[in-house]
Amino acid sequence: MVSRILPVQPFDYVVFGATGDLTMRKLLPALYSRFRDGQFGTDSRVIAAARSEMDTAEYRERAEAALRAHIPGHDRTDQSVAAFLALLSYAAVDGAGEDGWAALLATLAEREGQVRVFYLATAPALYGSICERLAAHGAIDGRSRVVLEKPLGHDLASARAINTAVGAVVPEAQIFRIDHYLGKETVQNLLALRFANPIFERLWNADVIDHVQITVAETVGVEQRAGYYDTSGALRDMVQNHILQLLCLLAMEPPASLDADAVRDEKLKVLRALRRIRPGEVAAQSVRGQYVAGAVGSQPVPGYLTELAAQGGSGGSTTETFFAMRAQVDSFRWAGVPFYLRTGKRLPRKVSEIVVQFRTPPFSLFPAGAHGPSEPNRLLIRLQPQEGMRLEMMTKDPGPGGLRLRPTGLDISFEETFGQRFPDAYERLLMDVVRGNQTLFMRRDEVEAAWDWVQPLLDSWADSAEPPRPYAAGAWGPTAAIALIERDGRTWYE
Repeated sequence: MVSRILPVQPFDYVVFGATGDLTMRKLLPALYSRFRDGQFGTDSRVIAAARSEMDTAEYRERAEAALRAHIPGHDRTDQSVAAFLALLSYAAVDGAGEDGWAALLATLAEREGQVRVFYLATAPALYGSICERLAAHGAIDGRSRVVLEKPLGHDLASARAINTAVGAVVPEAQIFRIDHYLGKETVQNLLALRFANPIFERLWNADVIDHVQITVAETVGVEQRAGYYDTSGALRDMVQNHILQLLCLLAMEPPASLDADAVRDEKLKVLRALRRIRPGEVAAQSVRGQYVAGAVGSQPVPGYLTELAAQGGSGGSTTETFFAMRAQVDSFRWAGVPFYLRTGKRLPRKVSEIVVQFRTPPFSLFPAGAHGPSEPNRLLIRLQPQEGMRLEMMTKDPGPGGLRLRPTGLDISFEETFGQRFPDAYERLLMDVVRGNQTLFMRRDEVEAAWDWVQPLLDSWADSAEPPRPYAAGAWGPTAAIALIERDGRTWYE
């Protein structure tokens, strides 16, 4: 089965921060893939903007190297790469000053009437100044879109300040706050799973579901991102955005339509229904950790502080590389159902997974010898790797000699089922921006509601002298994370 490619109208994609890691590793490969598949043609342009002094030829060389590093050989040809590079131009622009703006605006003026996307892949501190200069030079009109990358601030106050600065010159309907997790096929399938299949929606409540687990685990350490990560940490980097967005899609009520605001209204209700953590409850309801030297698989790896020091960071950092907590959605549908959230670096496996565990039967018809330890029914939703879903249930062990039960699973692998390459999340989102479709982007009140829920945790840590709990690289976090869920009579699914 081959999905239809829906072309988009011609556009100018202006990427600020065009020499950064995000642009080279994600944005240019995503745009190339959409160009190669015919979603846009040679009447569109990609304009790279950054402070570095270079010409277009030099930037194209860098872009070509990035494509060869991040696009598999079977997905590129010399001809398609050359055709895409011909769409690229470079402008040296100072996002915090006045240098280079005249030349950039002159380039844009060469083609009037096209959709203009301004993608801000820069430090969030520059979002306001870049948008103010775009507006001052007349670049913001009814066909413009502004994309804001995460993190949108580092706490509630800074997020509000950024939203206010950008919102003063760009209408809310033209601001696209991106969270690439929402572009993943499996995440989008959460809507289809729940609202296109009555079998699940009728079970999607506290009467049937015992608890939900969301795990986003990485085997890597900070890599070359130590400067950013040490000012962020696991809570800001993963929970405030990615994991809370997954929780919203799992827990939201059916929207009236798939209109962007209808979907985002329901997600906002979930964020506002999340039970706030009181200062005295932080230690009991959450665990933060920091990895020390250990081994991931058979590979020995250093601890976080050692990796940080190698990149010029502080040897006494208290930044968390692991976070787990017990969350509660105070709503009619979810009353009494805990949501266990977990994320970390240097864990045993790279996996992003949602586990919906159903309640065990109140009474078993089967004799004690019919099965080993009874396993509850579970729905596993795999975001990565090997995107798909698995429904675990008890079935009869084939063969004569009595009735024996064992847990088995019904598997859906998206790659095997649909037999095609799945576009990267950024590919979908970058084209949605051109279309003006905000369904998979966050609204201002949604971002601020997420920060409002996270803020008590940040405040509590700032007031506490207790450092993160150590855990060996290659373990599933500190032992306190195991105790967090097991004192409720449950266990992490691994």
